[in-house]
Amino acid sequence: MADGLLNKASIILTPTGYKAGTLYNVAPIDEPYEDFDFARTSTATRINSSGLVSNVATGVPRINYDSNGENGHILLEPTSTNLITYSEDFSQWITQNATITTTLQTAPDGSAYVDKYVGSTISQDLRNTSASVNGTFTYSVFVKYINAPYIRLRAESTSTWFNVQNGTIGTNNFDDASIQSFGNGWYRISVTNTTSATTFNDFYIHPHSINNTTAEQDGGSFYAWGAQVEALPYATSYIPTLTGSTETRATETATGAGSADLINSTEGVLYAEIAALADDLTNRSITISDGSTNNIVQILFSSVSNTIRCIIRVGGVGGDNLDKSTTSYTVTDFNKIALKWEQNNAQVWINGTQLGSPDTNSDVPIGLNDLSFEYLSIGNKFYGKVKSLAVFNEALSDDELNNLTG
Repeated sequence: MADGLLNKASIILTPTGYKAGTLYNVAPIDEPYEDFDFARTSTATRINSSGLVSNVATGVPRINYDSNGENGHILLEPTSTNLITYSEDFSQWITQNATITTTLQTAPDGSAYVDKYVGSTISQDLRNTSASVNGTFTYSVFVKYINAPYIRLRAESTSTWFNVQNGTIGTNNFDDASIQSFGNGWYRISVTNTTSATTFNDFYIHPHSINNTTAEQDGGSFYAWGAQVEALPYATSYIPTLTGSTETRATETATGAGSADLINSTEGVLYAEIAALADDLTNRSITISDGSTNNIVQILFSSVSNTIRCIIRVGGVGGDNLDKSTTSYTVTDFNKIALKWEQNNAQVWINGTQLGSPDTNSDVPIGLNDLSFEYLSIGNKFYGKVKSLAVFNEALSDDELNNLTG
């Protein structure tokens, strides 16, 4: 956020202060602080500033980082269950013509040991039968190169090959695939698969010397850690399963910040620097409201693919509304978005550019007093990454909006 505008903001949230049950606002600096109420009824993991997977206690917000320890942000995720029952003990999996041994090697969480897979012959695999029967699932695992340049993930008859020497995706036959570096040679590889299978959708891992072949590498080996299968169209943060049962990370919510003293209904700006977890075709909303659907100021990722949408509603559904959307930006990238409300001058700015023309026939909401990462209790909870969030209780100029979002 542009430093020169900070003094004008009545509410500022950045990835800094927190405790169990609370996300602290940076502003206001005097009571009442009107912080966010945070909830998650389970433990979770995050990537810490050292780039390592680390545990977070029940109800504690997560300040997450990229795998290089940079780019700090608040992480909000939906509920998800890891269906793999032994996510780090691959000796509990089924092997064909292969052996698993525990080896001294630093894991992605900084612990000292991981499992080493060594295969023999050109027909070998590591298999887990924990996945469910049908629907959309994402399979992920952390792997590190030993001598097999390619690791193939397979479910049913579908496969994707990952080059774990240079961090690229080879031939991909799934709905989606990704590879993410975690440093020290570790990559988290994942695939998303939609199936109508009526039997268990087994999860296979194979070592290969070349791309796009079904013949495994004779003697192929790799390190493995942190396997996960979840009923979502994208991979979420790692959920350890260490005792032979599935584990669930609960939904996260951040609600109830602000007040009528800090949110000016007559004029103002809602600003957010945010990224979506995935382009998953759901509504994910940040909303200022009067506690009802009658008067709202809203920034959201839309259920339409790759769409950022901004809404101002006045006096209910039939009131004077601003409703602007764009597909010009990638929602999984961090975007700086500002939504301004002012009589006959409502505007949307994204990354230093005004979206369309100002609405010169706009009314303003009344009774605004609540800021939440959801659309009231109706849902549309915001799941994503948040670098900063701010409310200004005055309408900023075009130059200020350009500076704020540019």
